[in-house]
Order: sequence, then structure tokens, then C-alpha cells
Amino acid sequence: MPVVSELIRIEDDGTISFGDYGLAVKSKLQDFEYQGDLYKVKTYREITKLERNGMFVYESVPGTTVGHFCADELSMEFEVEGEQDAQITVQLEEDREYEVFVDGASVGGMTTNVSGKLALSVELTPGKATRIRIQGR
Repeated sequence: MPVVSELIRIEDDGTISFGDYGLAVKSKLQDFEYQGDLYKVKTYREITKLERNGMFVYESVPGTTVGHFCADELSMEFEVEGEQDAQITVQLEEDREYEVFVDGASVGGMTTNVSGKLALSVELTPGKATRIRIQGR
């Protein structure tokens, strides 16, 4: 999966891709319109962060490139690539249980905290996208 040189873009399948873990200096793009919402992305090798309408959506430490990101009330799905393993935090519905899948294999259930955040660690292989799916129960 190539880095997103424009920091965020809409893919042919209607999903969005964002982030560039290869940047040495923090870069950001705001007011990117997608499906009636305004997105802001900040990214570089140490962190990648996505906000929708000023609210937290995604963060990874260190930085990652995220492809084909889509989310609704019950699920979230995306591909992620980075130079090293990453801690990923996403915003979902608060105090709800989700099943987490990495490359199609279930890694178990996780429950969001009272603010709706779910954190997971992902082993990444440089040059290879890892598929993440988070499904509400």
C-alpha cells in the first residue's frame, strides 16, 4: 500500500485513505470534505491522527498509512501499514463490546471505555498492509 502523498484522499470504492508514516516533519491537512463531514489529518513518522468535525476518530503511535477506511455505527474497517508495530486507538460507541479481526483472524472481544475509545496493538511488517475489522456485538 503506497503512502498517501496528499495526506488524505477518497478512493474509487468510496472509502478514504490517509497518513504518511515516512514523513520526517509533521504535516497536516484540514477541512477535507467527505460525505458531508470535514476531516483533519495530522501525520508523520511518530503519529498519525484523524478527526471528523473536530472529534477524534483514529490515532496511531508511531505513524501509519491507513487505506480504505470506512466506519458506521456498528463497525470499522481499514488497512494499516507502518515501519514498526503500532498502538492504534479508534473512536467507537462508548461502553460497547466489539470483536476485533486482524487479517481475517479474530483476536477476541474488546470493550470500549466510557469515552468510546478502543486501543489495540498491531504487529506490522514494513511494505505489507494489515487488514483490521472491528465489529460491534
